Amino acid sequence: MASLTLFPDSGQPLVGIARLASQGERVRQGHQVEYLTLAVRSILNRCTGTRMPFTWTINPYRGCEFACKYCYARYTHEFMELRDGVEFEQKIYVKQHAAELLRQELHVVKPGEDIAIGTATDPYQPIERRLEVTRTILEEFARHCGLVLGIVTKSALVERDLEVLAEISRRNRLSVSFTVTTIDPDLARILEPRAPRPDLRLQALGKLRQAGIHAGVICAPVLPGITDSPHQLEALVRAASEVNAVHIYANPLFLKPCSATVFMPFLKEHFPHLLADYERRFKYRAFLPKAYRQRISLLLTRLREKYGIKKDSHWTGEVPGRPRQEQLALF
Repeated sequence: MASLTLFPDSGQPLVGIARLASQGERVRQGHQVEYLTLAVRSILNRCTGTRMPFTWTINPYRGCEFACKYCYARYTHEFMELRDGVEFEQKIYVKQHAAELLRQELHVVKPGEDIAIGTATDPYQPIERRLEVTRTILEEFARHCGLVLGIVTKSALVERDLEVLAEISRRNRLSVSFTVTTIDPDLARILEPRAPRPDLRLQALGKLRQAGIHAGVICAPVLPGITDSPHQLEALVRAASEVNAVHIYANPLFLKPCSATVFMPFLKEHFPHLLADYERRFKYRAFLPKAYRQRISLLLTRLREKYGIKKDSHWTGEVPGRPRQEQLALF
């Protein structure tokens, strides 16, 4: 009888996704990053949050090399018994046979149900250039019609798939959203050490728009005292308008405990004057107060009106109550 992989500390056998992760084989090793296979049984994940703006999610990878200091999705590695928040950016799991699984599962998607790609990890992180898992998924979608699809990314690599995205867009309802936290390249490099520069993301957005693809910006997260001044947000909205973005909206910081273990030491090093304020704000909750969220929402509304940009792009708009449901869906 084959031996079972055990939990590191408890001696209990691993089950589910944790067991599959423990059996992953190394694909490649980069600078402080290890890539491993993940033999998943499904690629489509149904959202369990009742107020989410999409029904299904697809994340071709688990973990993300971009190493954004504020990343809310670090908790997803805990399902694989990887509880050090830094491992989220150091151990990247590549889902095997993604396109084949999608082909088998698409029949469960009902007309009008939204599929969101990249809700927990970036579908265009560096390893995608070599492995093309996201591209194979898109090629499968291009064979179908009548779907409602959305992609979220920080990467200009999405330009590589311009032709297949255009084909999808002709036969389905597609929206691409570029996450841009700030247009200040120096600040972005501190906050998102291995993510592409914000100007490259906006250039890629412009190219998608020139190709007729519905694309816009997610300003997320908005960081109090770091990226939330009216001047900073207006600069971002103006830059989005210059590349003809069709939508832009903002989401304030969402800081779960597993993310705080990475973000708070980062804050102490780079923004020590803000540490006490953040500790107070997030001591008992993962979300900023309603008044803060409303202030940011009102400011974005005014800026959208000033620069002639819409708020929403099917599922990408702000949804009442979303903060309470986010952890249920972005997995």
